Amino acid sequence: MEITESLKTDIKDAPNWFHSCISDRPRQEILSHQLGNIKYQAWDRKDAESIIILIHGTGAHKRWWDPIAPLINKNCSIFAPDLPGMGESDHRAEYNFEGFSEALMGILHQEKVVNAHQKIFLIGHSLGGHVAGFMASEMPELFNGLIMVDSPIRPPTYDYNKHQSTGPLRKIKYYPDKVSIIKRFRLMPPQDCENFWYLRYIAEHSICNNEEGWRWRFDDKLFATLRRLHNYEFKFQCPALFVAGGKSLLLESKIMKYIREAFKDTMIVEVIEDAAHHVPLDSPLQLVSLINSYLQEWEEKK
Repeated sequence: MEITESLKTDIKDAPNWFHSCISDRPRQEILSHQLGNIKYQAWDRKDAESIIILIHGTGAHKRWWDPIAPLINKNCSIFAPDLPGMGESDHRAEYNFEGFSEALMGILHQEKVVNAHQKIFLIGHSLGGHVAGFMASEMPELFNGLIMVDSPIRPPTYDYNKHQSTGPLRKIKYYPDKVSIIKRFRLMPPQDCENFWYLRYIAEHSICNNEEGWRWRFDDKLFATLRRLHNYEFKFQCPALFVAGGKSLLLESKIMKYIREAFKDTMIVEVIEDAAHHVPLDSPLQLVSLINSYLQEWEEKK
């Protein structure tokens, strides 16, 4: 999708690094799949020694990473997918972590990354962090590092039947024009974000138009039908980092206490104090700095 004139106007006051990054156009690809095609994009780096997979959160999409992906470790090629039911990927009858994982593995096989003697790192925000943690736990021999960004990890005994979703439960609403729907764009869970230009950019790529009008791209069944990780315990063998937003509404004290205690021997915890849940939007450069610091250290490990 090209940058429209209205978007250019709305983001004109964004910092130079932001404009530079969104001008770095990644390669656009499709993974053909019997349950529905998967769209993804790739930033190819010549002679890349490692691979990074960037995984977005619930209801989000691959373009959330556009403003920061070009700033992440230049030794790595980067893949950013639209998870099934989100972004430009096809909708499915049901959604679960096994299906998300299988779709991402399909991308790695299509790109001939598996068994290519390159290190593979997983970076996920919110739901994407849970997907990354699931893949690192299920396939420990494949991944060399994991970064979970503000993904609330709960004890295996947590009762998800009593869990309150932060996403919309009503059917998708159609809007008569693009201006109307862009004005309705909100982050979930609700929070303020000072970087309007970042919000405006991801809003532009969160919508589509059909014969019924303008709508959000995500499947409205996703929030109600996604099967959570009941009775599941993450077990990391690769180096792992948890990045928390200091103002995040999802990481209340009990959750943070559990994360620090349960993973004290397997995962480092860093807090970006000025960020809420949507860390990539609130503190993009601080997040990139942390990511690059740990990736450099992990790359040097044999």
